[in-house]
Amino acid sequence: MKLTVVGCAGSAPGPKSPASCYLVEHDGFRLVLDLGNGAFGPLQGYADPASIDAVFLSHLHADHCLDVAPFVVWHRYSGRAKRGLVPLYAPVGAERRLALAYDMDGIGITDVFDFVPVGPGSFSLGPFDVTLARTAHPVECYAIKLAVDGRSLVYTGDTGPSDHVIELARGADVLLAEAAHPPGLELPPELHLTGKEAGEHAAAAGVGRLLLTHVPAWVDEIGQLFAASAVFPETELVRAGATYEI
Repeated sequence: MKLTVVGCAGSAPGPKSPASCYLVEHDGFRLVLDLGNGAFGPLQGYADPASIDAVFLSHLHADHCLDVAPFVVWHRYSGRAKRGLVPLYAPVGAERRLALAYDMDGIGITDVFDFVPVGPGSFSLGPFDVTLARTAHPVECYAIKLAVDGRSLVYTGDTGPSDHVIELARGADVLLAEAAHPPGLELPPELHLTGKEAGEHAAAAGVGRLLLTHVPAWVDEIGQLFAASAVFPETELVRAGATYEI
């Protein structure tokens, strides 16, 4: 499978990247993981929106879902949408929350999306075998594992330290893990990972490679990379526009 980093800024768009958005492709199938604020514009540089087969939202914080709104605008008004409803996999309540974010008049957005509520467990999505695990985050949030042709990618979404995420990632080829917390601050324990904690999760899960993402613009990203690499050497800091063959 091919992974393209559309946006990787943590908690809000940054000067070098929109918020969280990742395009995963295999055998002609295109899956978008999260549509954070600012991401829909750059996404169009990598894929025609009409070619997106499905969207997965890890959770309903703005930096992971807010660009659903311009996605709806494009499908309604561009005259280029070529297919029926786009399956949108998200936590329970996404339909109401995202409709309100798009339009306070309550028109709804079910003319564009077929909402599929998710929870822990496994299912098939296009060519992928998908497994979800609840993460340690203040709102309902799911890490996702995509497996196909003997290869696997795990994306943490947002999480604090989590045994569930470690188990989901066990033996994965690539762990795409958030590293939003700088070390040393008194911050909520079930919110985000530090760089060191991301490295510890990768080591505990025995993954092949760790890709660090979701570092806020106000956090030292090189410091996060060094801290993770000290624990798990096969670590790379992602950039918007980077692609990976998995």
